[in-house]
Amino acid sequence: MGDKAEIQQKPTARRVARGWPVFAIIAVAIMAFLAGGFGGSYQGKLGEVQKNDNASFLPGSAESTKASDESAKFLKIESIPGFVVFHRDSGLTADDKGRIEKARAAVAAVPGVDKQGLLPAQFSDDATTASLFVPLVAKDNGVTVNGQDLSTNEQNVVDAARQAATADGLEVLPAGPGGLLVAFIDSFNGLDGALLGSALIVVIVILLFVYRSPVLWIFPILADVLALGIASLVIYYLAKHDVITLNGQSQGILSVLVLGAGTDYALLLTSRYREELHEYDNRFDAMITAWKESAAAIFASAATVIAGLLCLTFSELNSNKGLGPVAAIGIACTVLVMMTFLPVALALAGRWVFWPRRPRTDHQSDISTHGLWGRIAGTVVGRRRPAWIGATVILLFCVLGVTMLNTSGLTVQDSFTTNPDAVVGQRLYDAKFDKGAGAPAVIVTNAAAADEVIKRASSIEGVAQKPGSVCVQVDIAKVTALAGQSGGGGAPAAAACPPAALQVEPIDGRTVVNANLVDSYDSPAAIDTVKRLRSALHAIPNADVMIGGSTASTLDVQQAAVHDRNLIIPIVLAVIFVVLALLLRSLLAPVLLIASVVLSFGATLGVSAFAFEHIFHFAGADQSFPLFAFVFLVALGIDYNIFLMTRVREESLEFGTREGIRRGLSVTGGVITSAGIVLAATFAVLTVIPLVFLAEIGFAVAFGVLLDTILVRSILVPALSHDIGKKIWWPSALSTAKD
Repeated sequence: MGDKAEIQQKPTARRVARGWPVFAIIAVAIMAFLAGGFGGSYQGKLGEVQKNDNASFLPGSAESTKASDESAKFLKIESIPGFVVFHRDSGLTADDKGRIEKARAAVAAVPGVDKQGLLPAQFSDDATTASLFVPLVAKDNGVTVNGQDLSTNEQNVVDAARQAATADGLEVLPAGPGGLLVAFIDSFNGLDGALLGSALIVVIVILLFVYRSPVLWIFPILADVLALGIASLVIYYLAKHDVITLNGQSQGILSVLVLGAGTDYALLLTSRYREELHEYDNRFDAMITAWKESAAAIFASAATVIAGLLCLTFSELNSNKGLGPVAAIGIACTVLVMMTFLPVALALAGRWVFWPRRPRTDHQSDISTHGLWGRIAGTVVGRRRPAWIGATVILLFCVLGVTMLNTSGLTVQDSFTTNPDAVVGQRLYDAKFDKGAGAPAVIVTNAAAADEVIKRASSIEGVAQKPGSVCVQVDIAKVTALAGQSGGGGAPAAAACPPAALQVEPIDGRTVVNANLVDSYDSPAAIDTVKRLRSALHAIPNADVMIGGSTASTLDVQQAAVHDRNLIIPIVLAVIFVVLALLLRSLLAPVLLIASVVLSFGATLGVSAFAFEHIFHFAGADQSFPLFAFVFLVALGIDYNIFLMTRVREESLEFGTREGIRRGLSVTGGVITSAGIVLAATFAVLTVIPLVFLAEIGFAVAFGVLLDTILVRSILVPALSHDIGKKIWWPSALSTAKD
């Protein structure tokens, strides 16, 4: 009744024509609400379709993938090597050894264990530690075991071993690639809810401060949740049918990306809606106008982010290739909800949602010369040259820190910010046993060249020299049958290569040779050994060697990450340039904006390198870190320049470029700064996940977004643009208009 009464009392009130697009938006809003509510349950089911192992990350063209596919022909069951480690500081007692044998029997009964691959316990030279080799079934008759089942099976193994070997002072710990992989998977289990919950709390606190309303924050948060529900529904079915690859990292990033970007769009729309409520008596007219005026910036921002993210589909790594569509779907669902459900909900709610600061129709929305940001804008344009030169010097100084950035990769042990049992067990195993045991280099070769392959491989630095270290793969079925005939309890550990009768039979003229390494499978030393093996064995005539295994997979992941970085970064820049050129109808402005964000990216890397080494004491960074940081910082960081420059262009059409810059910065300063703080805070929440890679991404994006928001968008871009003047719009007509 309030709106109608006001219109009747004020016949001169402004009105907006309404047509079919309004009703289409309402219809989509209703569907988004229903789909988002239904899809909410699928967020908890995304873990069922995750793939977190190196093999699923790699393309079919990778050498380790080809080797794995071929070596699988020789095994009915493909397994992930793992160990259970038993340790007593004072030395294992006779009773301990009996308990360890009971543990071996208990572990053999656990579903998901490759029973044929079980070996008797091995004891360290100092008699303080024992290890059981317990491989987990990763693929049985071509059916892959998913990550959650692997995690459950590994936990059951550890529980069974601990229960059977319970004794005061006897430690029982997981170790090996299996244990570490499961620790990696477990780091995500149950954390999606904690991650989203933490991010929601942070965003709610910020929105309460920004809106200064106990009610208004509910609407953007509800819209964020609906957007995440729709995205989860779509991603679940795409991942389930192998259209995209989803891993724990992608799922964690999805939550914070939707929440951060969605709240940014909501802030921009709500801020413009508040402005228009000062101009229109009717709240629906105000929202229609706010929607029209905000749509270009929001859709352009979303298109830029989506385009940048989809560039990741050019990746060799399936993990990167999967992240692109996963995150792009999240952004698409977010902008859909924010531009349909949110405006409809706000318009239906009315002015009371802004209580206690309800906007009145007083035609006082022009605040470009008032308030804190009016004063900031006046200072920036008044001292434009010292401002942009000073900002540039600060950024260049930060860039110097890039020389400290170590992207040689992280071992699995160094990948956790916590100290899970598998890491403790692996360190203990490495200290007491051959580090490379259980995860050999898998060499697939022509059977006729097997002897020469074994001879060459045995001479390579980093390959174990003990008897039986480089051998044709043993046929587990034959060994198990032989052990059964002799009444043995399983396959003994061979001191030398098994006789030909116990080796795998060649298939199509090919065979498999296993080479034990001296170093832990994911260490830089082991990776260098695989490089040497490939160089030497590829040169053997008529051998057609391919080398796989855990170390080779790690190497191929690292090399693919470097390839992706060098390929995708230029593509992202080109795509963003095209989007900006179309939006701003200028060629010079996009160059300026992209250059400023790239400079900010370099400064962020420099500061991050310093923080990683001297504050957080991380062992290094993953090869994919620069690419992920670039995509998120450039794609998201350019958003704030889009929000600013679209408003500047709007103001420039009426007031001229230089005045338009001042007015644009004044009006958008508060909302864009709030948006930057929200996005930085949500990405900072990634540190909830106990993985170094995500902690580094969270820090870099949070710092970089704040740098973009406070220094680049608030000072560098407007000051430099003001200094250049109307030529910033070249070659559009605005570049020659009267200023």
